Amino acid sequence: MEHLSAAPIAALAFLLSACGNSTPEKTETEAALPIAHVDPATAGSISGRVLFQGDAPVMPVIDMSSNPQCEREHHTPQKAETVVVNRNGTLRNVFVWIKDGLPPERWTPPAESAKLDQVGCVYSPHMLGIMQGQKLEILNDDPVNHNVHAESQINPAWNESEPPRAEHKIKEFDSAEVLFPMTCSVHPWMRSYVAVSPHPFFAVTGDDGSFTLKGVPPGTYTVEAVHEKYGRKDAKLTLAPSGSATLDFAYGS
Repeated sequence: MEHLSAAPIAALAFLLSACGNSTPEKTETEAALPIAHVDPATAGSISGRVLFQGDAPVMPVIDMSSNPQCEREHHTPQKAETVVVNRNGTLRNVFVWIKDGLPPERWTPPAESAKLDQVGCVYSPHMLGIMQGQKLEILNDDPVNHNVHAESQINPAWNESEPPRAEHKIKEFDSAEVLFPMTCSVHPWMRSYVAVSPHPFFAVTGDDGSFTLKGVPPGTYTVEAVHEKYGRKDAKLTLAPSGSATLDFAYGS
């Protein structure tokens, strides 16, 4: 099973950032693709859960003592979100998407931006799905300075300062990339993950461990689940016209 190690990602991200922060232009092949269209009369859905088997690991308490301002933002100690097992035995913060099976088409990103906030010196959400070309709005609601560091490998990496309650940063990722860490160069415990999908058929599991991909055209697909610690799992399924398919994934300690 693939483990998403931070060390090689960070090293490669540094090299990419040294080469410049320009956004790559779309290739001629991408530009020539037809615009995707889904017939709502035949679209269906894929749903399921991400289960956790075994004993849930105990996450360490985050040490914010190096920055008292960050500590004062919390009434209770904060734990790392690397592994969050829900009460119903499911796993939170798993990115689930259609990895393969869709025809080569260009999907139009939503006009609404996705949001990544910094609250109490913690990124929120911990796992974020976004479409290729969709705007990402980055907020800093903290009384301290942050350095937002996108440690991407396919998209150009960048590392930019964001002062307290400053104007929101607006970013875009023009290439699909599932997934990469977003860190803070000032506060080493701050870490979230961003998954850039070329299409809208993705979800992130929440407090019930479930996911639903809606409006999916009929076809045979490879669906992949990606977790920051436990890696990747995939499975194939066939979705009938106007049908619904169910698929569960299972991870364990």
